[in-house]
Amino acid sequence: MTAALGWGALAASSLVIGGVLGLVRRWPDVAIGLVLAFGAGALISAVSFDLAEEGARIGGPGTLAVGLGAGAMTYFLLDRLVERMGARPGQGPSSADAGPALALGSLLDGIPEQAVLGIGIAAGEGVGVGLLVAIFVSNLPESIGATADLREDGHSARTIGRLWAVVAAACTLATVGGYALADVTGGDLRAAIDGFAAGALLVMLVDSMIPDASRKAGRPPGLVTVLGFAVAAGLSGIS
Repeated sequence: MTAALGWGALAASSLVIGGVLGLVRRWPDVAIGLVLAFGAGALISAVSFDLAEEGARIGGPGTLAVGLGAGAMTYFLLDRLVERMGARPGQGPSSADAGPALALGSLLDGIPEQAVLGIGIAAGEGVGVGLLVAIFVSNLPESIGATADLREDGHSARTIGRLWAVVAAACTLATVGGYALADVTGGDLRAAIDGFAAGALLVMLVDSMIPDASRKAGRPPGLVTVLGFAVAAGLSGIS
């Protein structure tokens, strides 16, 4: 249990680190776009090798598909709810501000991802370095980019700091929860958890993270995304 708490806190700590980095200075749009692109590549690798592939192997494609659909629809509906809540009176939701969407994505993909991390530790599989690095690396640009957008939208530093502290704590507790539930999480349930994380991630990537990277940095994010994917994929086989 202590190991799960420690590794979970390490993975989630990058959310707070990224939030602090986003608060201490105003980062150029190009820099934010490039780190978002690198994180997007790392997340695509995590979806491909650590979530979808693993879920299909241990639970079958049908169970994985159910998890994918549930994660995708959960993120999609909650993201629309966040947009409506943030809309000004008389106006529709703004698609330009990706901050709340990225924060929501960090929570929705972080909880099941880190639950998978805890399950693996409890099962004696060790810490999946590829998944751990993908979580840590992708959290940084997500929280930096979201913090920058939240600042532009007028949110205070205290509010933003509390937001990331809550998200990081929830993700850390998810690792502990995965560890505690490892004995009752058979292949099908774990595959569904993998699928849920993958589905939420894919919708967040297409709706928010990748468009925001391209909007801020132009064409280079395409190349940097490949770099992020290559780095995370190279680490995915390390345990």
